[in-house]
Amino acid sequence: MGDKVRIDKWLWSIRIFKSRTMATDAAKSGKVRIGEKALKPSALIDVEDHITVRKNGFEFQFKVDKLISKRVSATLAQECYTDLTPEEELNKYQSWFIGKARAEFREKGAGRPTKRERRTIDGFKEEQEFEYYDFDDAE
Repeated sequence: MGDKVRIDKWLWSIRIFKSRTMATDAAKSGKVRIGEKALKPSALIDVEDHITVRKNGFEFQFKVDKLISKRVSATLAQECYTDLTPEEELNKYQSWFIGKARAEFREKGAGRPTKRERRTIDGFKEEQEFEYYDFDDAE
C-alpha cells in the first residue's frame, strides 16, 4: 500500500471510527496515542506501532499489522491490526454495551422526529452518556 499512512485515515479504514472526521477529532483532542505521545491527525504510522485509542471512556490498544488507506469490509479490516486491549477493559466495555440499550420507541403514526425533536433527543442522550460513562475526568 505504501510506507506510511496517516493515523486518522488508518483508524477510519479499519472501522474503529464511523467517519474520518470522528477519527480526526479524536486525534486532535489527544485521544489517540503511541506510547505516551499524543498524535496529530496527520501523524504517520508504520507497521508494528502500538496505538492506544480512547473512545467513549474506554481505552483500546492495537498493534498495526498492515497499513491500508481505503475503507474495507470488517473481515478484511481485522487482518490489519491485532487487538491488545486488556481483558478487564474489554469486560468493562462489553458489560456496558451489551444488553443495556433498549430499542428506541416512537408512537405509531407519530412520523419521523422534527429537527427540533431530534436535537432534544440527542441532547438528552449526551447528558445521560456523560453522566454515567465519562471517564475522561478521572485522568
